[in-house]
Amino acid sequence: MPGPLHGYRIIDLTSMISGPLATMLLADQGADVIKVENPREGDHTRASNNRNNGLSAAFLNNNRNKRSVAVNLKHVRGVELVKQMARDADVFVQNYRPGVADRIGVGEDAIREVNPAIVYVSICGFGEEGPYAHKPVYDPLIQALSGLASVQAGSDSERPRLVRTILPDKLTGVTAAQAISAALLARARTGEGQHVRVSMLDSVVSFLWGSDMGSQTFVGADIPQQEAASFIDLIYETADGYISVAVQQNREWEGLTRALEKPEWREDERFKTPALRQKHIDVRLQMIQDALLARPAAEWLERLEAEDVPCAPVLTRTEVLSHPQVEASGVIIETEHEHAGRVRQTRPAARFSASPPEVRFGGPLLGEHTQEVLGELGYGADELNALAEDGAINLTDTS
Repeated sequence: MPGPLHGYRIIDLTSMISGPLATMLLADQGADVIKVENPREGDHTRASNNRNNGLSAAFLNNNRNKRSVAVNLKHVRGVELVKQMARDADVFVQNYRPGVADRIGVGEDAIREVNPAIVYVSICGFGEEGPYAHKPVYDPLIQALSGLASVQAGSDSERPRLVRTILPDKLTGVTAAQAISAALLARARTGEGQHVRVSMLDSVVSFLWGSDMGSQTFVGADIPQQEAASFIDLIYETADGYISVAVQQNREWEGLTRALEKPEWREDERFKTPALRQKHIDVRLQMIQDALLARPAAEWLERLEAEDVPCAPVLTRTEVLSHPQVEASGVIIETEHEHAGRVRQTRPAARFSASPPEVRFGGPLLGEHTQEVLGELGYGADELNALAEDGAINLTDTS
């Protein structure tokens, strides 16, 4: 059975990570995503490292289940072709800097002329207004401006630190995918499309507010310097490796003291309540760390689990592949890619009981589906060859 978005068509002019991830989530859920790429080099991630047979992991992992069309948007015929594709589409997504889409002829007004009910989506870095709106942007800049680097440092007085994954890019992709689905649901009720705007900066600031901006919440109150909860991560060294242990409730704290054979900690006035344990967090975590050095990780995990204390091993990226819990979840799958060979990826994270998503095909070659998609618009072989000779498209030979 097709995924829940089967029957929806999305025209995707995005590149890099945030836009392609958003449209891949929708493609995984059944949407027909037509990826429009520059005929010369295509999506920038095609040039990334970690490659096999000319295809990069970064491209494959953000562009499966899509059809690639190589169209030159600097050519008037290329712009016209994209408008033709948009006529019967449900969603049009671009992540150019603000103003660029209008300048090249694929802004909202131009696309809505051919399809008034389309959901038009703009993804950008800093937003469409303000002094940074037209600046170039990459993930670290958003981490810096949003406050995320300060949060990661633990305190405003410490040296800011980056999260060691492109969280703003990926979070923006997830935010955009959810917003597109909501806009489609609204259109199903009203018959009207709308313009969905998502910026990386907005996505991260909103994301942080739920847990990291408590002292900035109450208007009129003095905003204190953000104090660190602790400079000790909840990653502990044992005699032979690392584990994570986290306790919040009184019963979990008592279970920890039994597992570590430290009954005297239960009588320590500094640790009598959750509030006191938070107040004395650094000394408490250091005491736990000192105790855990005495035995191997596996032994500690067994003892902690017996007391129902939340805990887990700390795995390397390769170890994740074979951990029993990860294997049981089935989140990591292997598929055969026609050109890249056998690839390992994750299945779509959200599961649907009645319309399960599936990996229908892997990330496409640049322009692999140009002839197929334009053929669906009624273009014959002679017309396609003429467009290719004129520089409006590129026809890829995938034989």
